[in-house]
Amino acid sequence: MPVLFFDIGATLADAREEADGSLTLRPRPRVLAVLDAFSDLRKGVISNPGSGEGAAEQAASALHEAFPGRFTDDSLVHWGPKNSRAIFDEAVAGAAAEGHPASAADECVFVGEDHQERAFARQAGLRTAAHPVFTGAALENRPVLWARIEPTGGLDLSALESVANQSEVVPVHVASTRLVLAMASMRGAEALEQAGFTVDLRGPVGDTAAFLIRDDRPPAPGQGLAAAEDRATSRAMSAFAIVAEEVAGSTASPLLPLGPAPGGVYVAAPADAPIEEVHLPGAKPGHTERLLPDPTLLSRPAEAWALGLAGGPAQDLAEPGGPEAAAGDGRASPQTIAAVRAAVTPEVLRGHVARISGVEPLREGEALLVRSRHSSAEDNPHVVEALADRFLGLGLTVRLHRFRWQGRRLFNVEAEHQVAGADSTVLITAHLDSTASDGEFVDDNGDPRPYDPAVDPAPGADDDGSGTAAVMAAAECLHHLLEEGRTPTRNVRFVLFNAEEQGMVGSKFYARAAAAEDDRIAGVFQMDMIAGRQPGSTPVVEIHAGSSVPGPVVGASDALGALLADTLPAIDPTVTVQQLTGPSDPAIGRSDHASFHERGWAAVAVSEDLFGPTGEQNGTGTRKYHTPGDTLVDVDHSPQHAATVARSVTATAFTLAGL
Repeated sequence: MPVLFFDIGATLADAREEADGSLTLRPRPRVLAVLDAFSDLRKGVISNPGSGEGAAEQAASALHEAFPGRFTDDSLVHWGPKNSRAIFDEAVAGAAAEGHPASAADECVFVGEDHQERAFARQAGLRTAAHPVFTGAALENRPVLWARIEPTGGLDLSALESVANQSEVVPVHVASTRLVLAMASMRGAEALEQAGFTVDLRGPVGDTAAFLIRDDRPPAPGQGLAAAEDRATSRAMSAFAIVAEEVAGSTASPLLPLGPAPGGVYVAAPADAPIEEVHLPGAKPGHTERLLPDPTLLSRPAEAWALGLAGGPAQDLAEPGGPEAAAGDGRASPQTIAAVRAAVTPEVLRGHVARISGVEPLREGEALLVRSRHSSAEDNPHVVEALADRFLGLGLTVRLHRFRWQGRRLFNVEAEHQVAGADSTVLITAHLDSTASDGEFVDDNGDPRPYDPAVDPAPGADDDGSGTAAVMAAAECLHHLLEEGRTPTRNVRFVLFNAEEQGMVGSKFYARAAAAEDDRIAGVFQMDMIAGRQPGSTPVVEIHAGSSVPGPVVGASDALGALLADTLPAIDPTVTVQQLTGPSDPAIGRSDHASFHERGWAAVAVSEDLFGPTGEQNGTGTRKYHTPGDTLVDVDHSPQHAATVARSVTATAFTLAGL
């Protein structure tokens, strides 16, 4: 008799830990409908709750609260690591235990988003599904394929959403109004084609995950003479060939090309392919984007909130979709600027960077010096805990947003000042992890060897220790303002994303969960590398508002960028502002702000001079990008420049929040 086993985190629900340690699970879209559609089948869980005392009991309680009456057989619930086939073998044995009809492994189905876990389940003989929507396909042994979907004629994304939500189709990336990458069964593909959509099936999902690899190489000679579609296809094939060659010795299974993507190529990769470590020649920051399946990706429920800002800086959000004139002109007041200048200083920023990059102990009075914040490094969870504790000390409501990546349990850190009756929330964000994947390492014999993220140093003082420090300083500034009796009219939320260097996966999980909860976000200010300034160069700040996502998010993000551009001269009149937007913005999709664009929220990424004035050359920021040399004492690391950016972002965000 078939048994359905489900992973919890990200697959069934989004997991959130409160400051008191309690766990909340929020069911993912379409999940409850799937569970109820198979109410006649036995259902179990294979999930890793963590190794802490009482973790399994806490997870079981949260599971039953989120899914009452749907997982009633405790003998089918298995807690533990999924880093081998062992727990899946255990689950199959339990399914055939005394008192149950016998269940062979190939009658059991494991439903899990993580492609590594699906690979282990297949080794144990189970059928697998990459999303709950494909549970029926797995039961019936029907394949699920990667699909490029093109609306034709008068069809649009809303029509696509309507068909997808009634069939076995789950989007993973909206490239434009004319192209969506998705997972689809043959049954789902037929439903799309019957509705008039063009469907190009590319190969089985199986144990793969999808990535967008951006190609920053200059055009080949003569390439400009070919038709645009031919150029994109040729370039995508060339980029894929380079990527496939780089990982060929690391994976037992080949990569699957999924065709041209905005600025690069779509790739489906097995779990053992180190796809995040691949750098095409001339790769710029944010060259790899991990794509997550999500039924709500087509609807972009956040767009109603973007409409309020799309009218320009002097607009406000009162009700979703209804802009209302704000008091004043949207510029930061002298009082706010003065408070920010006093709290967000080069010295404060330097102190935060010193603690999280290993120059000083992570916590006062303790010995731990951070060696690396890479998601694979043992110091990463210690940094998460220290940052969360610092936020708690400032009186903020702190939550840890749990997700798994490459077999590891990781956390985004969220801290919020909540305002009664607030209509929305302003986010100030950065990423807390680091990498040194571009560094040069040698073995004991002095021979070159690959970067080992688990043990090699990755101080990441600029990328993105500088942004993390700015978020912490902004939180401290808000604390001072609240002590003085000033209060915002909107919630102010500080978020530090994990695993940005792994294809922005932390912010992807965060924004996906926020969209599922219908979070009301007025705007997102992401700081990613803000301390780099080469000696003697003109101080330059880049404001990236460009988005490939159509709709209100475009104008709303431009409006956020304009607010920040107005604030910068008040902080430092000598700074040169590069306000980048539209399809020519070289940072489209390259930092954590893109995860919010994808959902329809207004967002900007603020950085040092990374791309240069045209986006086609290196700027005057750090030259130690992704190397062990990205340290606080690097000649290109300027706490003064970081303070200019951090002050400008803090003042702008606080003004949007009503301070």
